[in-house]
Amino acid sequence: MQATSLRKTGRFQRQKPTGPVERTPANLNELYRLLEADAFIALPIRPQGAGTAATDCNSSETGTNIKTSGLDTIVNIDSYNHTVTAQAGVRLEVLVIALAEHGLELIGSYDLQGRTVGGAIAAPCFGPCIGNNGGYFSSHVVAMKVVMPDGRLMKIEARQENLLSAFRMSFGALGIICEATIRVRPIRTFSASHRRVTIDKFSTVVDALANGEIGLKFYLMPYRDRVYLDLRRYDSEPGNAYRAPWKLKDWGESTVLPHVFKSLNRIVPIPTVRYRLIDSISEATQGLVNSRLVNNGSNAASQSNHHRNAGARGCNYSTWCFPAANFSMIVKAYRDFCATTLAATNYRCDLPAVGYRLCQDASALLSPSYDEPMIALTTASTQIRGWDDFVIDLAEFAEQWAGTPIISQSRAARATHAQQTYTNRLDFFRRMRQQLDPENRLLSPFLAQYCR
Repeated sequence: MQATSLRKTGRFQRQKPTGPVERTPANLNELYRLLEADAFIALPIRPQGAGTAATDCNSSETGTNIKTSGLDTIVNIDSYNHTVTAQAGVRLEVLVIALAEHGLELIGSYDLQGRTVGGAIAAPCFGPCIGNNGGYFSSHVVAMKVVMPDGRLMKIEARQENLLSAFRMSFGALGIICEATIRVRPIRTFSASHRRVTIDKFSTVVDALANGEIGLKFYLMPYRDRVYLDLRRYDSEPGNAYRAPWKLKDWGESTVLPHVFKSLNRIVPIPTVRYRLIDSISEATQGLVNSRLVNNGSNAASQSNHHRNAGARGCNYSTWCFPAANFSMIVKAYRDFCATTLAATNYRCDLPAVGYRLCQDASALLSPSYDEPMIALTTASTQIRGWDDFVIDLAEFAEQWAGTPIISQSRAARATHAQQTYTNRLDFFRRMRQQLDPENRLLSPFLAQYCR
């Protein structure tokens, strides 16, 4: 009788898995050496910036995670041609402050300022964009340097628009972005107005807001039937935009509320009492900070905050994009979904959901709003217990309402749904990926379900 190999049965493990190896190259030469074809490095290789992804997009349980945070040099600020060249590990908040010293700002306003330049290019990065001049950070990238899976350096220039389109929002599956040149502009002020409306009232105006020359951000509180609108319009003449109110706003929303809610979840055992307190504090914060303190600003002022990502401050989040044309119905359905889920599971999110208008933008092959304007809705909570089941229900709701998943931000999204949503664009991306990385060195198990 032939002896059975214990190694092949799968019943025994010779040693415990050690997890991924982490590398943080301090310069480009170190990055080249890590990706050389004959380099002794565990596969798959995953690039990682600030680690803001809500999914396993920028990490792997095995292989090697390459952190680009060591590549943190702003190479050049060109005040004449209105461009900035920066390495992939530069934080957006640092970039915004450096640009402001030259009287410049990013084109567009982007939340999650703790993100790195490389991460904001490789995955969708957006905020309350005014007008239709590109809602994503990556849409303003005019050139980049990428280290390919075999260690070669590829330079992509502005005239290579199709190649730029593929590498924007490529989730690190084509190569590791190490440097980029980005369009910027002189600082321009905008006025910020705020309204509090019911969800039904919001549903009657959201179509007009989504198609207007206006920056739209809103805070949705489904359990209080409230929507707090943040509406931004450019001023006809330059004015003053002070950073202090925006820093206070950021501090209240990204630091105070999560910490207070975590404490209430620990010390108030009765859910009805706890949630009543949580919603009252959220309403008071929105009414005070947004309605009374923040009346004007600029992209430079509103983004020069130490705004950390949801995961860094101990929160869970998941983002889906919905067609703007149908959002008047979707927002009411979302309210009903939250009520039904709470009744069935006794779980609800304690932070307001945050929404953004995304203009139609085909600058990236895998843009969520490639075909039409969208509303991005981010659902967040500090409560860990019950969250995993909630996001599964949320994903089912999103599919029913034609939601487009973001590979890096949509929890529990089914790969088959993403394939149906991105259709031939995802097929083209797969073929390009196979040509650039035939040995699948950058393909993690998570990405394989989308990109193999």
